[in-house]
Amino acid sequence: MREQMSHRERILAAIRHEPTDRVPMDYWGVGEITQKLMDRFGVKDMLGLSQALDLDKIMGVGAPSKDPARNGFWNVPTKRIPLPDGSGWYDEPEEYPLARFETIDEIEAGYKWPDPDDFDYSGIKAACERIHEAGYAIDGGYVSLTYFYEIVRGTEQMLVDFASEPELAEYILQRMQETAGEYAHRILESGGGLIDMTQVTDDLGTQSGLMMSPAMVDHFLGKYFDENVAAARAYGARVFHHDDGAITQMIPWIVGKGCEILNPLQWRLPGWNLTELKRKWGDKLCFHGGIDNQYVLPFGGVDEVKAEVRACVDALWLPDHTGYILAPCHNAQAITPVENIVAMYECCREYRA
Repeated sequence: MREQMSHRERILAAIRHEPTDRVPMDYWGVGEITQKLMDRFGVKDMLGLSQALDLDKIMGVGAPSKDPARNGFWNVPTKRIPLPDGSGWYDEPEEYPLARFETIDEIEAGYKWPDPDDFDYSGIKAACERIHEAGYAIDGGYVSLTYFYEIVRGTEQMLVDFASEPELAEYILQRMQETAGEYAHRILESGGGLIDMTQVTDDLGTQSGLMMSPAMVDHFLGKYFDENVAAARAYGARVFHHDDGAITQMIPWIVGKGCEILNPLQWRLPGWNLTELKRKWGDKLCFHGGIDNQYVLPFGGVDEVKAEVRACVDALWLPDHTGYILAPCHNAQAITPVENIVAMYECCREYRA
Protein backbone atom coordinates (compact mmCIF):
# COMPACT_ATOMS: atom_id res chain seq x y z
CA MET A 1 0.00 0.00 0.00
CA ARG A 2 1.51 3.31 -1.08
CA GLU A 3 1.55 6.03 1.59
CA GLN A 4 -0.65 9.05 0.99
CA MET A 5 1.21 11.75 -0.92
CA SER A 6 0.87 15.52 -0.88
CA HIS A 7 -0.42 17.16 -4.05
CA ARG A 8 3.06 18.29 -5.10
CA GLU A 9 4.62 14.92 -4.30
CA ARG A 10 1.98 13.21 -6.44
CA ILE A 11 2.62 15.47 -9.44
CA LEU A 12 6.41 15.22 -9.23
CA ALA A 13 6.31 11.45 -8.78
CA ALA A 14 4.17 11.12 -11.90
CA ILE A 15 6.70 13.17 -13.88
CA ARG A 16 9.56 11.01 -12.55
CA HIS A 17 7.64 7.83 -13.49
CA GLU A 18 7.38 6.74 -9.88
CA PRO A 19 4.22 5.04 -8.52
CA THR A 20 1.61 7.38 -7.07
CA ASP A 21 -0.91 6.56 -4.36
CA ARG A 22 -3.74 7.57 -6.72
CA VAL A 23 -4.07 9.17 -10.15
CA PRO A 24 -2.89 12.80 -9.95
CA MET A 25 -5.61 15.26 -11.04
CA ASP A 26 -5.07 18.70 -12.56
CA TYR A 27 -7.61 21.28 -13.74
CA TRP A 28 -7.80 23.49 -16.84
CA GLY A 29 -10.90 25.59 -17.51
CA VAL A 30 -12.05 28.91 -18.93
CA GLY A 31 -13.03 31.64 -16.51
CA GLU A 32 -16.79 31.13 -16.78
CA ILE A 33 -16.79 27.43 -15.86
CA THR A 34 -14.18 28.03 -13.16
CA GLN A 35 -16.47 30.63 -11.59
CA LYS A 36 -19.42 28.22 -11.72
CA LEU A 37 -17.35 25.62 -9.89
CA MET A 38 -16.27 28.17 -7.30
CA ASP A 39 -19.89 29.17 -6.76
CA ARG A 40 -20.89 25.52 -6.43
CA PHE A 41 -18.37 24.94 -3.64
CA GLY A 42 -18.55 28.40 -2.06
CA VAL A 43 -14.88 29.25 -2.60
CA LYS A 44 -13.19 32.38 -3.93
CA ASP A 45 -10.00 31.30 -5.66
CA MET A 46 -8.19 28.42 -7.35
CA LEU A 47 -6.59 27.28 -4.12
CA GLY A 48 -10.02 27.00 -2.51
CA LEU A 49 -11.41 25.14 -5.53
CA SER A 50 -8.44 22.76 -5.58
CA GLN A 51 -8.98 21.99 -1.92
CA ALA A 52 -12.73 21.51 -2.38
CA LEU A 53 -12.23 19.05 -5.24
CA ASP A 54 -9.06 17.53 -3.70
CA LEU A 55 -7.12 18.38 -6.86
CA ASP A 56 -3.38 18.21 -7.42
CA LYS A 57 -3.61 21.50 -9.30
CA ILE A 58 -0.36 22.73 -10.82
CA MET A 59 -0.28 26.39 -9.80
CA GLY A 60 1.14 29.05 -12.09
CA VAL A 61 3.43 32.00 -11.32
CA GLY A 62 4.33 34.87 -13.61
CA ALA A 63 5.51 38.45 -13.87
CA PRO A 64 2.78 41.08 -14.30
CA SER A 65 3.28 44.06 -16.55
CA LYS A 66 4.34 47.31 -14.92
CA ASP A 67 1.67 48.92 -17.11
CA PRO A 68 -1.79 47.69 -15.99
CA ALA A 69 -3.27 48.74 -19.35
CA ARG A 70 -1.01 46.35 -21.27
CA ASN A 71 -2.81 43.45 -22.98
CA GLY A 72 -0.58 40.43 -22.42
CA PHE A 73 3.09 40.11 -23.25
CA TRP A 74 2.57 41.08 -26.89
CA ASN A 75 0.14 43.93 -26.07
CA VAL A 76 -2.26 42.92 -28.84
CA PRO A 77 -5.63 44.75 -28.81
CA THR A 78 -8.55 42.34 -28.48
CA LYS A 79 -12.31 42.33 -28.84
CA ARG A 80 -14.82 40.19 -26.98
CA ILE A 81 -16.76 37.69 -29.08
CA PRO A 82 -19.86 36.46 -27.21
CA LEU A 83 -20.75 32.79 -27.42
CA PRO A 84 -24.07 32.15 -29.21
CA ASP A 85 -25.77 30.70 -26.13
CA GLY A 86 -24.73 33.58 -23.88
CA SER A 87 -22.62 31.36 -21.62
CA GLY A 88 -19.45 33.42 -22.05
CA TRP A 89 -17.09 34.97 -24.58
CA TYR A 90 -13.70 34.75 -26.19
CA ASP A 91 -11.14 37.51 -26.61
CA GLU A 92 -9.92 37.64 -30.21
CA PRO A 93 -7.23 39.93 -31.69
CA GLU A 94 -8.61 43.10 -33.24
CA GLU A 95 -5.53 43.28 -35.41
CA TYR A 96 -2.21 41.49 -35.90
CA PRO A 97 0.54 44.06 -35.24
CA LEU A 98 2.97 42.60 -37.78
CA ALA A 99 0.42 41.81 -40.49
CA ARG A 100 0.88 45.06 -42.36
CA PHE A 101 4.64 44.64 -42.80
CA GLU A 102 6.19 42.85 -45.77
CA THR A 103 9.94 43.15 -45.08
CA ILE A 104 12.39 43.00 -42.21
CA ASP A 105 13.25 46.66 -42.70
CA GLU A 106 9.59 47.64 -42.40
CA ILE A 107 9.26 45.72 -39.12
CA GLU A 108 12.45 47.25 -37.74
CA ALA A 109 11.23 50.73 -38.60
CA GLY A 110 7.59 50.36 -37.56
CA TYR A 111 7.28 47.87 -34.67
CA LYS A 112 8.44 48.04 -31.06
CA TRP A 113 9.21 44.58 -29.71
CA PRO A 114 8.22 43.82 -26.10
CA ASP A 115 10.90 44.52 -23.51
CA PRO A 116 11.33 42.02 -20.64
CA ASP A 117 12.24 45.00 -18.44
CA ASP A 118 8.59 46.10 -18.64
CA PHE A 119 7.52 43.32 -16.26
CA ASP A 120 7.77 42.95 -12.49
CA TYR A 121 9.49 39.79 -11.27
CA SER A 122 9.83 40.85 -7.65
CA GLY A 123 6.92 38.79 -6.28
CA ILE A 124 7.73 35.45 -7.88
CA LYS A 125 9.95 33.96 -5.16
CA ALA A 126 7.44 34.74 -2.40
CA ALA A 127 4.57 33.35 -4.51
CA CYS A 128 6.52 30.11 -5.03
CA GLU A 129 7.14 29.80 -1.31
CA ARG A 130 3.43 30.25 -0.55
CA ILE A 131 2.42 27.65 -3.14
CA HIS A 132 4.92 25.09 -1.84
CA GLU A 133 3.77 25.83 1.69
CA ALA A 134 0.23 24.96 0.58
CA GLY A 135 1.52 21.71 -0.90
CA TYR A 136 1.21 22.29 -4.66
CA ALA A 137 3.56 22.07 -7.64
CA ILE A 138 4.47 25.18 -9.63
CA ASP A 139 4.53 26.02 -13.33
CA GLY A 140 6.35 29.17 -14.46
CA GLY A 141 7.57 30.46 -17.80
CA TYR A 142 6.04 29.87 -21.22
CA VAL A 143 7.54 29.92 -24.70
CA SER A 144 5.42 28.96 -27.72
CA LEU A 145 6.87 30.56 -30.81
CA THR A 146 4.22 29.46 -33.31
CA TYR A 147 1.46 30.64 -30.97
CA PHE A 148 3.24 33.96 -30.52
CA TYR A 149 3.71 34.25 -34.28
CA GLU A 150 -0.01 33.69 -34.81
CA ILE A 151 -0.86 36.38 -32.26
CA VAL A 152 1.23 39.07 -33.93
CA ARG A 153 0.95 38.08 -37.61
CA GLY A 154 -1.95 35.61 -38.02
CA THR A 155 -2.03 31.86 -38.62
CA GLU A 156 -2.39 31.99 -42.38
CA GLN A 157 0.42 34.51 -42.78
CA MET A 158 2.68 32.44 -40.53
CA LEU A 159 2.29 29.44 -42.82
CA VAL A 160 2.83 31.60 -45.91
CA ASP A 161 5.98 33.05 -44.33
CA PHE A 162 7.36 29.63 -43.45
CA ALA A 163 6.72 28.34 -46.97
CA SER A 164 7.69 31.34 -49.11
CA GLU A 165 9.46 33.94 -46.95
CA PRO A 166 11.88 31.90 -44.84
CA GLU A 167 14.30 34.77 -44.20
CA LEU A 168 11.48 36.92 -42.83
CA ALA A 169 10.15 34.03 -40.76
CA GLU A 170 13.61 33.33 -39.30
CA TYR A 171 13.98 36.98 -38.35
CA ILE A 172 10.58 37.11 -36.59
CA LEU A 173 11.22 33.87 -34.70
CA GLN A 174 14.66 35.05 -33.59
CA ARG A 175 13.30 38.35 -32.30
CA MET A 176 10.49 36.51 -30.49
CA GLN A 177 12.97 34.20 -28.85
CA GLU A 178 15.13 37.13 -27.75
CA THR A 179 12.18 38.78 -25.99
CA ALA A 180 9.84 36.00 -24.85
CA GLY A 181 12.71 33.60 -24.14
CA GLU A 182 14.37 36.19 -21.93
CA TYR A 183 11.06 36.85 -20.15
CA ALA A 184 10.70 33.14 -19.36
CA HIS A 185 14.36 32.98 -18.29
CA ARG A 186 13.83 35.81 -15.80
CA ILE A 187 10.76 34.09 -14.35
CA LEU A 188 12.77 30.90 -13.77
CA GLU A 189 15.66 32.87 -12.31
CA SER A 190 13.36 34.80 -9.99
CA GLY A 191 11.86 31.54 -8.74
CA GLY A 192 15.17 30.64 -7.15
CA GLY A 193 14.92 26.96 -8.04
CA LEU A 194 11.37 26.59 -6.64
CA ILE A 195 9.60 26.40 -10.03
CA ASP A 196 8.88 22.74 -10.74
CA MET A 197 8.13 22.95 -14.46
CA THR A 198 8.08 25.35 -17.37
CA GLN A 199 6.30 25.26 -20.72
CA VAL A 200 8.31 24.82 -23.91
CA THR A 201 5.50 24.32 -26.32
CA ASP A 202 3.85 24.91 -29.70
CA ASP A 203 0.55 24.15 -31.39
CA LEU A 204 1.63 22.03 -34.36
CA GLY A 205 -1.56 20.09 -35.05
CA THR A 206 -5.02 20.42 -36.54
CA GLN A 207 -8.04 18.14 -36.10
CA SER A 208 -6.73 15.86 -38.85
CA GLY A 209 -2.94 16.12 -38.92
CA LEU A 210 0.07 18.40 -38.68
CA MET A 211 -0.06 22.08 -39.56
CA MET A 212 3.32 21.77 -41.28
CA SER A 213 5.81 19.04 -42.12
CA PRO A 214 8.13 17.62 -39.44
CA ALA A 215 11.08 18.89 -41.48
CA MET A 216 9.67 22.42 -41.43
CA VAL A 217 9.05 22.20 -37.68
CA ASP A 218 12.63 21.16 -37.06
CA HIS A 219 14.05 23.78 -39.42
CA PHE A 220 12.23 26.73 -37.91
CA LEU A 221 11.79 25.67 -34.28
CA GLY A 222 14.40 23.03 -33.44
CA LYS A 223 17.20 25.30 -32.24
CA TYR A 224 14.80 27.30 -30.05
CA PHE A 225 13.51 24.14 -28.40
CA ASP A 226 17.12 23.20 -27.63
CA GLU A 227 17.76 26.63 -26.12
CA ASN A 228 14.60 26.73 -24.00
CA VAL A 229 14.89 23.16 -22.74
CA ALA A 230 18.48 23.87 -21.71
CA ALA A 231 17.30 26.98 -19.83
CA ALA A 232 14.68 24.94 -17.98
CA ARG A 233 17.22 22.35 -16.92
CA ALA A 234 19.62 25.02 -15.72
CA TYR A 235 17.01 25.97 -13.12
CA GLY A 236 15.95 22.43 -12.25
CA ALA A 237 12.55 22.78 -13.95
CA ARG A 238 10.84 19.96 -15.82
CA VAL A 239 9.71 20.62 -19.39
CA PHE A 240 5.95 20.65 -20.02
CA HIS A 241 4.97 20.47 -23.71
CA HIS A 242 1.45 21.45 -24.78
CA ASP A 243 0.51 20.54 -28.37
CA ASP A 244 -3.07 20.44 -29.64
CA GLY A 245 -4.44 18.19 -32.32
CA ALA A 246 -3.36 15.11 -34.27
CA ILE A 247 0.35 15.45 -33.52
CA THR A 248 1.50 11.88 -32.82
CA GLN A 249 3.86 12.02 -35.80
CA MET A 250 5.88 14.61 -33.84
CA ILE A 251 6.21 12.62 -30.59
CA PRO A 252 9.68 11.19 -31.39
CA TRP A 253 10.90 14.72 -32.11
CA ILE A 254 9.26 16.09 -28.96
CA VAL A 255 10.93 13.40 -26.86
CA GLY A 256 14.25 13.92 -28.61
CA LYS A 257 14.17 17.60 -27.74
CA GLY A 258 13.92 16.76 -24.04
CA CYS A 259 10.25 17.45 -23.32
CA GLU A 260 9.05 15.42 -20.33
CA ILE A 261 5.30 16.07 -19.97
CA LEU A 262 2.95 15.82 -22.97
CA ASN A 263 -0.44 17.56 -23.00
CA PRO A 264 -3.36 17.53 -23.93
CA LEU A 265 -3.67 14.06 -25.60
CA GLN A 266 -6.61 14.59 -27.98
CA TRP A 267 -6.82 10.86 -28.39
CA ARG A 268 -10.06 10.78 -30.38
CA LEU A 269 -8.29 12.43 -33.32
CA PRO A 270 -6.46 10.49 -36.09
CA GLY A 271 -3.22 8.77 -35.14
CA TRP A 272 -3.80 8.46 -31.40
CA ASN A 273 -3.88 5.15 -29.55
CA LEU A 274 -3.52 5.47 -25.78
CA THR A 275 -2.34 1.90 -25.20
CA GLU A 276 0.37 2.27 -27.84
CA LEU A 277 1.26 5.70 -26.48
CA LYS A 278 1.96 4.24 -23.05
CA ARG A 279 3.82 1.22 -24.48
CA LYS A 280 6.08 3.27 -26.74
CA TRP A 281 6.66 6.42 -24.73
CA GLY A 282 5.60 5.68 -21.15
CA ASP A 283 9.21 5.54 -19.98
CA LYS A 284 10.03 8.90 -21.56
CA LEU A 285 6.87 10.99 -21.16
CA CYS A 286 4.45 11.79 -18.38
CA PHE A 287 1.00 12.14 -19.96
CA HIS A 288 -1.25 15.04 -18.94
CA GLY A 289 -4.89 15.55 -19.94
CA GLY A 290 -6.80 13.01 -21.97
CA ILE A 291 -10.41 13.75 -20.95
CA ASP A 292 -12.20 14.90 -24.11
CA ASN A 293 -13.60 18.42 -23.88
CA GLN A 294 -14.95 18.66 -27.42
CA TYR A 295 -17.78 16.18 -26.89
CA VAL A 296 -17.65 14.14 -23.67
CA LEU A 297 -17.30 16.90 -21.05
CA PRO A 298 -19.65 19.49 -22.60
CA PHE A 299 -22.22 17.19 -24.24
CA GLY A 300 -21.88 13.73 -22.72
CA GLY A 301 -23.70 12.43 -19.67
CA VAL A 302 -22.14 11.55 -16.34
CA ASP A 303 -21.83 7.89 -17.37
CA GLU A 304 -19.90 8.86 -20.50
CA VAL A 305 -17.59 11.04 -18.44
CA LYS A 306 -16.89 8.17 -16.07
CA ALA A 307 -16.20 5.81 -18.99
CA GLU A 308 -13.75 8.37 -20.40
CA VAL A 309 -11.96 8.56 -17.06
CA ARG A 310 -11.68 4.78 -16.79
CA ALA A 311 -10.38 4.49 -20.37
CA CYS A 312 -7.62 7.03 -19.74
CA VAL A 313 -6.66 5.58 -16.35
CA ASP A 314 -6.58 2.02 -17.70
CA ALA A 315 -4.37 2.97 -20.63
CA LEU A 316 -2.08 5.60 -19.11
CA TRP A 317 -1.76 4.96 -15.34
CA LEU A 318 -2.12 1.21 -15.10
CA PRO A 319 -0.61 -1.29 -14.57
CA ASP A 320 2.41 0.40 -12.97
CA HIS A 321 0.60 3.39 -11.38
CA THR A 322 3.00 5.84 -12.99
CA GLY A 323 3.27 8.59 -15.56
CA TYR A 324 -0.23 10.06 -15.87
CA ILE A 325 -1.90 13.26 -14.65
CA LEU A 326 -5.63 13.32 -15.40
CA ALA A 327 -7.10 16.60 -16.65
CA PRO A 328 -9.42 17.89 -19.37
CA CYS A 329 -8.03 17.99 -22.91
CA HIS A 330 -7.30 21.72 -22.76
CA ASN A 331 -9.67 24.14 -21.00
CA ALA A 332 -13.10 22.91 -19.96
CA GLN A 333 -15.50 25.21 -21.78
CA ALA A 334 -18.19 27.55 -20.47
CA ILE A 335 -21.03 25.28 -21.60
CA THR A 336 -19.71 22.26 -19.69
CA PRO A 337 -22.13 21.02 -17.01
CA VAL A 338 -20.62 21.41 -13.55
CA GLU A 339 -21.90 17.91 -12.75
CA ASN A 340 -19.67 16.44 -15.46
CA ILE A 341 -16.54 18.05 -14.06
CA VAL A 342 -17.36 16.94 -10.53
CA ALA A 343 -18.08 13.41 -11.81
CA MET A 344 -14.74 13.33 -13.65
CA TYR A 345 -12.78 13.94 -10.47
CA GLU A 346 -14.97 11.79 -8.23
CA CYS A 347 -14.64 8.85 -10.59
CA CYS A 348 -10.89 9.31 -10.82
CA ARG A 349 -10.48 9.36 -7.03
CA GLU A 350 -12.65 6.29 -6.55
CA TYR A 351 -11.46 4.16 -9.48
CA ARG A 352 -9.07 1.48 -8.28
CA ALA A 353 -8.85 -0.97 -11.18
